[in-house]
Amino acid sequence: MARKIESVAVLGCGTMGSGIAAASAAAGCRVLMLDVTLEAAERGLQAVDESDRHLVDVGTFADLARIVDFDWICEAIVEDLATKQRLFAELEPLRAEGSVVSSNTSGIPLRDIAAGMPPRFQADVAITHFFNPVRVMRLFELVPGQQTSAEVIHAFAEFGAHQLGKGVVHAKDTVNFIGNRIGCFFMLSGLHLAKPFLASGMSQETVNAALGKPVGLPPTGLYGLIDLIGLDVMDLVGKNLEINLPAGDTGRAYTAFPGAEQRMLERGQLGRKARDLGGFSRVTKTADGEKRSETFDLTNEQWRDSVDADLSMVPADVLATPGELMFHDSDAGRLAWQVFGGTLRYAAGLVPEIADDIVNIDNAIRWGFNWVNGPFEMLDAVGPARVIERIRSEGGELPAMLQVLADSGSATFYRATGDGREYLGRDGGWHSVPA
Repeated sequence: MARKIESVAVLGCGTMGSGIAAASAAAGCRVLMLDVTLEAAERGLQAVDESDRHLVDVGTFADLARIVDFDWICEAIVEDLATKQRLFAELEPLRAEGSVVSSNTSGIPLRDIAAGMPPRFQADVAITHFFNPVRVMRLFELVPGQQTSAEVIHAFAEFGAHQLGKGVVHAKDTVNFIGNRIGCFFMLSGLHLAKPFLASGMSQETVNAALGKPVGLPPTGLYGLIDLIGLDVMDLVGKNLEINLPAGDTGRAYTAFPGAEQRMLERGQLGRKARDLGGFSRVTKTADGEKRSETFDLTNEQWRDSVDADLSMVPADVLATPGELMFHDSDAGRLAWQVFGGTLRYAAGLVPEIADDIVNIDNAIRWGFNWVNGPFEMLDAVGPARVIERIRSEGGELPAMLQVLADSGSATFYRATGDGREYLGRDGGWHSVPA
């Protein structure tokens, strides 16, 4: 049966749930927002534009039977497997035939969420993972389960692309899907790999600068990005990775924080959300009311005045060419190669585990983390042959897609055609990039 989404019931009205509700109402959908208390639902309603609030009703989970009138039931509650399973077990008998169901989980596998549920639920459920803030971020990761109907996935993809205006990425039911699997590897590995550079005298400001614009990432770099997300969130990500990453995965070495960062977490020094406690940085006021920018020095675990980044040893043309810093003979270049280059190598080993092709991976990272280029686009930009030669010179093993490229004799992962572009597949063949 053809599925069409014209109404949305959002269960859980926190940051993500209210964002999904607001985006759906802005698209002209009738929306129901439910939470544990009416006060929580009404707080979530504030995220909806006033001009759209006539489309929205609010209530509590005591009103769960009202979902019978809605096409899409979207769960956006706490990231706890048992809690999600209880809610889905309760709602399944209440929803209408032909409705579709999803979880906005950021990393819990769908196979675990749907375990033990009846066939109708298994056929109608998917992961619909948005990035925060929902109204701003383009990425929409769509993950089917083993039994999810193709019609359900088509309905979600059409709604995401055409009603919500999102970039739809088709991911697989693996831990943290695409965006967070690679993006969180960059952050968690970066915390560990930066330590020797900090110990040798490199400032955190310089680490941030080297891992920002020079490699095609936002200026928040490493520590600024984690401050934005929150150490508490990263801790949950790490614990989820520890449980669910495959044996032998490179990321298993980085699921726990280094000592200083763990102590920050325990003090509640989580990032921007912690206000005066800050995270890796904070802004305070002096006695005369002037703003003072401070950095939490990870080497002595004390606050100090922030300093300017120092990349004076790197030529301007290297800094201006995204990715070129990885090949520069300097501490900043070695840092960029180990952290950012390591992330590119990690991504190149994840096809077809997390996605069937490089296009979905590139789109997920550009749309979800605001990279200038996705991992494979960046490899093309710097020259895959240079990366392959560097890995081999260090005695490393080529990850899967770099090996495919080397075997194919191609110089790049993408190539232009008369009517568009093609990408190199895991099978070594060329395939059209979807328009």
